[in-house]
Amino acid sequence: MKVTIIVTALAAAFAGPVWAHGANNKRDHPHLERPHVHERTTIVVSCFRGPWKDVIWDRPNSNFVDSLVNAGYTYPTAHAIAERVCRDDSLVGNPGAMKAAMERIFHDAASHRNRNH
Repeated sequence: MKVTIIVTALAAAFAGPVWAHGANNKRDHPHLERPHVHERTTIVVSCFRGPWKDVIWDRPNSNFVDSLVNAGYTYPTAHAIAERVCRDDSLVGNPGAMKAAMERIFHDAASHRNRNH
């Protein structure tokens, strides 16, 4: 009697991982087979510059911060990135450099986005 219980318990213990693996098999769950789709992320780099060429009143517009949040950044991180880009005096009057700076930040793994975009 004890031998039967022990053999049954051992069989169940060894069959458990096999059953668990089978339950997570992609063939059994077609929703796991969906191809990974890369969504295109649009970030609107928009800054209020003020009437001067000097960096005095420069602040990010709300659509800049919101687009960073939509790209996966937390609000504090998005606001910090937007402030940094808008207050960089080397980017004033140079939209191409602003775009390049934002692309560099976006593709930097250390930029701490919440989601993988």
